[in-house]
Amino acid sequence: MSPGRTGLDSAADDWLIAKAKEGTPDAYEELVRRHRDRIYRIALRMVGNPHDAEDVAQDVVLTLWTALTGFSGDSMFTTWLYRIVVNRCLNLITRRRQHEPLEDPSLATAPGADMQAVARGKARAALDAVTALPPDLRAAVVLVDVEQMRYAEVATILNVSEATVRGRLARGRRTLLGTLREWT
Repeated sequence: MSPGRTGLDSAADDWLIAKAKEGTPDAYEELVRRHRDRIYRIALRMVGNPHDAEDVAQDVVLTLWTALTGFSGDSMFTTWLYRIVVNRCLNLITRRRQHEPLEDPSLATAPGADMQAVARGKARAALDAVTALPPDLRAAVVLVDVEQMRYAEVATILNVSEATVRGRLARGRRTLLGTLREWT
């Protein structure tokens, strides 16, 4: 389970999934409402562009209605859902080899203009560095370091072993450290 997720959250998801599979639109809408922010956040960190992230999130939400019939319950719903999000992002990244710089609107500003400029510069450099990572390393860094998911859950989402997740994370962190060294 992800941090912040409880058995009650999973039970609520399970109930909503069952109702949505029966064709109850309100259950589907509630399920989407519960996960929409995280879908967008993962997409934003993966693709590095708010417009593309919104497109990915919208695509996932629209696809989810029909895709729910394929959810067997063998894994947690969130694991299954985030795999869909990551796969959509990887498909977009593969189609579009360039990335655009990202201005993070959630950046907490520091007092003083010079402090704000430095904070924005650091945030931009960090986001640019993450979006410049190869897609496989980027997925591991975003899911583990940004979204705070456990290695086992990330391994399931990416359909790789935990050792592979750890290796990708180590390579991604090493690359980021080298890229961001000038900001330390």
